Amino acid sequence: MAAVAVLTAVVTSVSTAGVSHSDPGLRDVLIVGNNWEGTADVLTSTAPYTKMGRINAIPDKDERLREIFADPVKSALFLGIRYTVGEGHDQYIDDIYATADGQAVVLSRPSFADVVSIDLASGKILWRFPVSGARADHMAISPDGHSIAVSASTSNTVHVIDVATGKQQGRFGTGDKPHENVYTNGGRYLWNMSIGEVNTPLDAPALDATKGDRKITVVDTTTFRVVRTIDMRQRLDAIGRRDLSDAVRPVAFSPDEKTMYFQVSFFAGLVEYDVASDTITRVVDLPKNPATSPDRTRWVNDSRHHGLSMNTDGSQLCVAGTMDDYVTIVDRRSLTPGPLVRTAKPYWATVNGDSTDCIISESESDTVSAISFSTGQRTAQIPVGDHPQRIRLGKVSAAWTGNSEH
Repeated sequence: MAAVAVLTAVVTSVSTAGVSHSDPGLRDVLIVGNNWEGTADVLTSTAPYTKMGRINAIPDKDERLREIFADPVKSALFLGIRYTVGEGHDQYIDDIYATADGQAVVLSRPSFADVVSIDLASGKILWRFPVSGARADHMAISPDGHSIAVSASTSNTVHVIDVATGKQQGRFGTGDKPHENVYTNGGRYLWNMSIGEVNTPLDAPALDATKGDRKITVVDTTTFRVVRTIDMRQRLDAIGRRDLSDAVRPVAFSPDEKTMYFQVSFFAGLVEYDVASDTITRVVDLPKNPATSPDRTRWVNDSRHHGLSMNTDGSQLCVAGTMDDYVTIVDRRSLTPGPLVRTAKPYWATVNGDSTDCIISESESDTVSAISFSTGQRTAQIPVGDHPQRIRLGKVSAAWTGNSEH
């Protein structure tokens, strides 16, 4: 239990990790990655969410495609991504963070199996890190802004990269298909959630074993050694929820990091987990849209709900009901949902710059929406690029206006 006690120490909030707060020449922004288009839109971090500019995430597209199609193995893997998890599209930007000095962004590019740093002034690539395997996925930036972790989803590996140089600082193995990464304890620990095989049609509950090894892997970032492994299958079974998948999707920690909330594959709801006791304390089933097909093979990459965030005082959760086409603000004390705000396949949830709104990417309508934590209603909707996914808070130069004509 000593490791558990250490993991529950009070730390810096991960929602502002890597963000510098001292330079008056920088401006708080929201960065929206448009996965199928290969761009990122930069908005002011609070209402009215004015567009500041756009980033070209694939300035080396022609070079990368020549390299891929010159190699039969690489081309097969590239097309495999397009026609499975890409839903017929190439995936150019999964996750994105601004550097602490506001001079560059670091982004993961699934179809190119890499992580790149792009200079915001010139639009040029500063460094490129090819991941192991064939696909780069979710990332996390350390609270000090010096390191960035990326899931290499086909090699069951997380790489930790130096933000300044693009050199690997460390790596560690995970369960099958590593997904979300979260730093805790001021950056001392890194949590990775593996979700298993999500792009097969073997989605019936009786075929759950085909999904592979799904677990949470926690490493000490000073050594990259595993300090804890959590199999949610055992914890779910212990409370009588054998019906739920153990594939942990998006998560949100309470401000003191003693409690973790998470979504799982195929489930319209939330799970509450106490870190110190290593137990699931509550499960809430959220409303289901009667218009949603019951055919689980039609749900995007095994998601029913995919997108979760918490306001900075820890009183409310924001839930993206992806396949149910709604967003709702959930009271954390009672786990009661508020109004169901109709949205178009919401895919991610984050908190805006002053914690007044939850910002949702609507992947089907190519917009982002602001949902008020106080009223539970939509306060703004902003058009962005094709298939917005991850949205991250960061800082850029106040004078910056973009580097893409795309």
